Amino acid sequence: MKCTNKKQRVFQKTRKKKRKSGLFLGRLFFLAAFILVVCFAIFFFMENRISIAEYESGQYGKQIYKEDIPVDYLCVTSKNVENEAFVTEDDFHAAALFRLEQADVIYADDIHERLYPASTTKILTAYLAIKYGNLEDVVTVSENATGVPLDSSRAGLRTGDRLTLEDLLYGLLLPSGNDSAVAIAEHISGSESAFAELMNDEAYMLGATNSHFVNAHGYHNENHYTTAYDLYLILKECVKQDAFLKVISSNSYHTKITQKNGTYREVIWNQSNQYVNGGRTAPEGVMVIGGKTGTTDEAGACLVLYETDENAKPYISIIMGAASKPKLYDNMTKLISLVSIQ
Repeated sequence: MKCTNKKQRVFQKTRKKKRKSGLFLGRLFFLAAFILVVCFAIFFFMENRISIAEYESGQYGKQIYKEDIPVDYLCVTSKNVENEAFVTEDDFHAAALFRLEQADVIYADDIHERLYPASTTKILTAYLAIKYGNLEDVVTVSENATGVPLDSSRAGLRTGDRLTLEDLLYGLLLPSGNDSAVAIAEHISGSESAFAELMNDEAYMLGATNSHFVNAHGYHNENHYTTAYDLYLILKECVKQDAFLKVISSNSYHTKITQKNGTYREVIWNQSNQYVNGGRTAPEGVMVIGGKTGTTDEAGACLVLYETDENAKPYISIIMGAASKPKLYDNMTKLISLVSIQ
């Protein structure tokens, strides 16, 4: 009996030791896993050069980026960035100059303020047309597309016209045709409302989380807005597309449109960007590739540009809400002159 009790005591002691050993190993494993997670988190934030405070600020954090757009290659600032070489009367709502390869903010003034974008909206429309459409697709222009407001910019399309999606891109970006914008929207998504949903989804994916779009052209609507910074994010993605660069750098475009009755009509669309059409001369050492204009009473005069310095290094410059087109181009010339002194 004593022998049996002794064996039981030895067995119980052995089981307790194994239990303690198992608990110790479990705790050790948990501690090691916790340390690994902490180290990974520290490495992630250090590698991407964005502090937790910045990430939570909402200016350029809490955003979903595509895998091929590393956060550390973005020009970021939550504050205004002054440049003593840029002297202006400040008669605009927002302005910015970004040096892309170095991810530098050369100048920034109210770049996160929500503003009406007017036809600079069409940069995103063009991006979606290239991403989701085939430029060789033949599009039939609907009555809805030709029914855009008469006081808006138009490419002169007619109901029943048949032309390619590439043609529509030129009609969208050169004469800034609202009719071309609607024709593109309907071709890509089936309706203007469905296309607006796509615009918002894609803008969010690009990190442009401070924007909301309700149409493809930028005709004024109180619920249609963006920021100078969001336009930078959108254009930054657009200029990766050769088709987009080809269009925005064109002085004019000539094409034949098949009309509803089967006959042809020749059209020539001219560039509205004065740096491309020769109306304005860029500062020495600056090459303006192209961009997008936009003007409404509510938005003021707006211009988004993609340019390079004398070493072919890329920049994006933006002015929104200038009091007039002459003042818009005066200020833009002063702004992009900073490119040559970087």
